[in-house]
Amino acid sequence: MAMKNDSSVIEFILMGLTEKPELQPPLFFLLLVNYVVTVMGNLSLINLICLNSHLHTPMYFFLFNLSFIDLCYSFILTPKMMISFISERNIISFAGCMTQLFFFCFFVSSECYVLTAMAYDRYVAICKPLLYTVTMSRGICSLLMSGSYMMGFAGAMVHTGCMIRLIFCDSNIINHYMCDIFPLLQLSCSSTYANELVVSIIVGTVVILSSTAIILSYALILFNVLHMSSSKNWSKAFSTCGSHIITVGLFYGFGMLTHVKPSFAGSVDEGKSFSVFYTNVVPMLNPLIYGLRNKDVKLALKKTLKRITN
Repeated sequence: MAMKNDSSVIEFILMGLTEKPELQPPLFFLLLVNYVVTVMGNLSLINLICLNSHLHTPMYFFLFNLSFIDLCYSFILTPKMMISFISERNIISFAGCMTQLFFFCFFVSSECYVLTAMAYDRYVAICKPLLYTVTMSRGICSLLMSGSYMMGFAGAMVHTGCMIRLIFCDSNIINHYMCDIFPLLQLSCSSTYANELVVSIIVGTVVILSSTAIILSYALILFNVLHMSSSKNWSKAFSTCGSHIITVGLFYGFGMLTHVKPSFAGSVDEGKSFSVFYTNVVPMLNPLIYGLRNKDVKLALKKTLKRITN
């Protein structure tokens, strides 16, 4: 895809999270800690899944991909975000901005579909345990993941392609810490109607498909659990779903707060604050949620540490 259009703008300036000088040092430190914890946490989880054979199951195959996506989030967003706290002008080229936009859209959409695949995996494990091995075979899992990445790639290509066709000829200051769709549309001096329509269709499709599948999966799980005779089976079912429910709640919750803001409280600054949670905080929390709540991961960590010390 050619990164050229008729714009007079060849670079953008990212305003960052805040313009208040007194907040920049503590925010930079917090973001640095967040980046280190996110990278170490997700890399550790990826390595644990690779090194321990008892984690070579469909559930952990999806978790591996979720950690990979969260790790990529950090690499494409956080370093550039930290520069805004230590530099007078955080400049990003037009090509760099479109590249960041593409990967951001790609990973956000892919994560939605991965979370959906994980919900389906939990549904099969709880509601159809005898058919689990056949239904969630290696081929099916690979197909689900390939589909997730392909859907994410297609959506990102459309978003980026539509953005490249716009003309930017006035201001080049993006009121955000990253190249997001709506802050870029505000800078365009050409019609953005087609872009807004594309955003509505693609985002609507992703959200409706993934959220419907997740809600349906858990509705069927709940129905199945209510018909279980043993309370032990109830607690086992909920413990296997707990981490995923928390992750979905955080990801979709903060995503909605970022993009679906009520008119009386909607502001760009609030949007930036909420978006920090699903671009920086959620990727940091995911390995902690799955690690602290999961006996298999704890066991794998103990085995790996024992191997290293011996």
